[in-house]
Amino acid sequence: MNDQAAEQATDQAIEQAADVATETFVAHRNLLFTVAYEMLGSAADAEDVLQETWLRWIRTDLQEVRDQRAYLVRITTRQALNRLRTMTRRKESYVGPWLPEPLLTAPDVAEDAELAESVSMALMLVLETLSPTERAVFVLREVFDVGYEEIAAAVDKSPAAVRQIAHRARRHVDARRPRETVSASRTRAALESFQRALETGDLQGLLDVLAPEVVLLTDGGGVIRAAVRPVSGADKVSRFILGGIVKHRNLVTADPTVANGHPALFVRVNGEIDGIITARVDAGHITGLYYVRNPEKLTRIASQTPLTLR
Repeated sequence: MNDQAAEQATDQAIEQAADVATETFVAHRNLLFTVAYEMLGSAADAEDVLQETWLRWIRTDLQEVRDQRAYLVRITTRQALNRLRTMTRRKESYVGPWLPEPLLTAPDVAEDAELAESVSMALMLVLETLSPTERAVFVLREVFDVGYEEIAAAVDKSPAAVRQIAHRARRHVDARRPRETVSASRTRAALESFQRALETGDLQGLLDVLAPEVVLLTDGGGVIRAAVRPVSGADKVSRFILGGIVKHRNLVTADPTVANGHPALFVRVNGEIDGIITARVDAGHITGLYYVRNPEKLTRIASQTPLTLR
C-alpha cells in the first residue's frame, strides 16, 4: 500500500470512528441532558455541559471504552459538577429566590411517575440544599440507579465514601421532600381553581384554594419585578398575587400546560408571556407556589423538552 492509499485508509477509519461516536452520543443525548439538568436545574447550563461532553467524547478512543453509556454519563457528571460549583457562587449574588428553569414536558414524562417526581419543582428545590457532590451522588444513585463504583469514578471518590455520601444525601432529601404523592388530576383541579381566581381577581377564590401555610417563591432574577423573599400565608400570598399580577393590568390569562412532568399554568399579561407557575399540592390545597418570571429562564417554553431516565 502506497502512502496515498494508507492516508486515505486512515482518513476513512477516522471518519468511521467519528460516525460511531456521533451515533452513540445522539442515542444517549436525552439521558445525558436529563442527568445534567437534574444536577444543575438549568437547561441552558445543561446544554453547555452536553457541548463540553461532546468535545471530550469525540476525542475518546472508543476501543478503550467498555460501556459507552456509562462513560458518557461519567463525562457529563464531571462537567456538570464543575459547572455546579460555579453556579453555587453565582447564586450567592442572585436577586431574590433562585428557582429551577421550568421545562415544558411531553405526556410520557408525566406518565412515568419516577421521572416526573425526579424533575418536579418541589424535589429540585430540595436538591438545591445539597452540596454539589451530594447532589451528584443522589441524582446518579437514587434517580438513575448508577452503581457505586461508577459514581465513584465520576465524582473522584472511593466507593465506600460514595456510599456514605449517598446515605447522608438520601436522609437529607427524605426529611424535606413532599411526603404525599399527589395525583396529576388533584394537582390539576387545584390549579384550575387557582386559575379562575387569578383571571377574575377573586380574593376569596384564592383564599379557598390556598393552604393557610402556603409559601410563594417568585423568581425574577433582578430583571422582572418579583418578591425578593418568600411570601408566606394564604392572605399575604393572595394579596401579593392580586396586587402584583392582576392590579393595573388589562388582561391576565393562565393557560394549563405541563412543566417538569406536572400540571402548571402558562401566564400571560396583556397577551405577553409573564411566566410559568407550578404548585405543590397537599390534601387538595396549594401549599407551595413557584412562579418563574425571569426571561432568561423562559427561553425553552415554546416546545417540549424530551427527558428520560434510560
